[in-house]
Amino acid sequence: MGKTPEDEAQPEILTDSDRPAPLRLHRPFLLLWSGQTLSMVGSEVSVLVLPLIAVELLGATTFQTALLTFFGSLAFLLISLPAGVVVDRVDKRRLMLGCDLARMLLIGSIPVAALWGGVTLGQLYVVVAVAGALTVFFDIASQSYLPLLVDRSQLADGNGKLGASASVAQLAGPSLAGALVTVMGLARTLALDAASYALSVVSLLLIRTPEPPRAPASPGTPRGAAFRAAIAEGLRFVLRDPILRAIVACTATSNFFITAIESVQMVYLTRTLHARPAQIGLILAFGAVAGLAGGLFAGRLSARVGSARIIWVSLLVPGALYVLLPLAGSGAALTLYALGWAALSLAAVVYNTAQISYRQAICPPELLGRMNASVRWVVWGTMPLGALFGGALGTWIGLRPCMWLCALGAWGAGVLLLMSPLRGMRDQ
Repeated sequence: MGKTPEDEAQPEILTDSDRPAPLRLHRPFLLLWSGQTLSMVGSEVSVLVLPLIAVELLGATTFQTALLTFFGSLAFLLISLPAGVVVDRVDKRRLMLGCDLARMLLIGSIPVAALWGGVTLGQLYVVVAVAGALTVFFDIASQSYLPLLVDRSQLADGNGKLGASASVAQLAGPSLAGALVTVMGLARTLALDAASYALSVVSLLLIRTPEPPRAPASPGTPRGAAFRAAIAEGLRFVLRDPILRAIVACTATSNFFITAIESVQMVYLTRTLHARPAQIGLILAFGAVAGLAGGLFAGRLSARVGSARIIWVSLLVPGALYVLLPLAGSGAALTLYALGWAALSLAAVVYNTAQISYRQAICPPELLGRMNASVRWVVWGTMPLGALFGGALGTWIGLRPCMWLCALGAWGAGVLLLMSPLRGMRDQ
């Protein structure tokens, strides 16, 4: 006997066997999470050590130091779109393995060079540029791999945990770097980052979850034309959605100004605020604590505030504290910089957790790589421009005025979300 309309209207009731296992018992996710956490810690060591090598060992100027950020993020602008097509066409786990192995060798070349006669700015620029290109492929593959490992209902939780790991890395990395620099020296400390990539490789090798088959290319279509059409399909998906367009515009603007801040941050802290390496480590660690809190509570905040509303609230509310960055001074007044940096870190983790989960939830699986790549091409493509802007502006008008302009610009980026349908939505 067929179903009556009343039967069809009844909601589906899920039994315990229908619900996915919690992520704390999800072995593939735990392996991915642990491996990325370890490599993030190592990378945060490099975030502190590389500019310090440039500033303290090689005597780099403000602009030369900013070029490290420029070269490290240049690949985001140049190769994100084709990287998305590649990610959709290959085994994502194997691609991530190759990227980690290559980054291990690249970062490891710096302590090796130190043993054989010294490190140069040219080598630093090459290492960060090539590692940045590998990071583009790895991160797009990782964001596209997570929805294949976990249930859609677990995306916010999974992204929140990965965001919390990034904050743990930001907390442990600078402190660990400060201790290791004292014992091993600047260049040799980078060996830790190389080792962290090796551990990430091991965790990826232990994941056995098969990936779904990929759709073959249309027969008779020239390879170049098919590649361009695949890129265009990802761009169209992003550009035709008004919420995605607003998220892209906001994130691109925010990334531009935040990267400008980061490109001159080490020079500003050491030469304007006269902070010592240990104090810098504590400032970055305090920001990481705030980011960790954001990652741990992102899911609860999303449920309480609204999964759509939290996207813009997470930027505009804590963003008011960004002005503490240029207001900071030496000694006790360094606390102002720590508070401003904490607000920025908290906002970044909560915002990214919310907007990435939205993107993953609405995108068809076969478009995940190209969607993520299209978004990242724009939002990360502004980062090398921001690095050049920060270095040039800091040199031209001074570091403190540069901080004022960039802090206000990063805060104002959230207004772009209020001009989208998100303003009237509570949930997705």
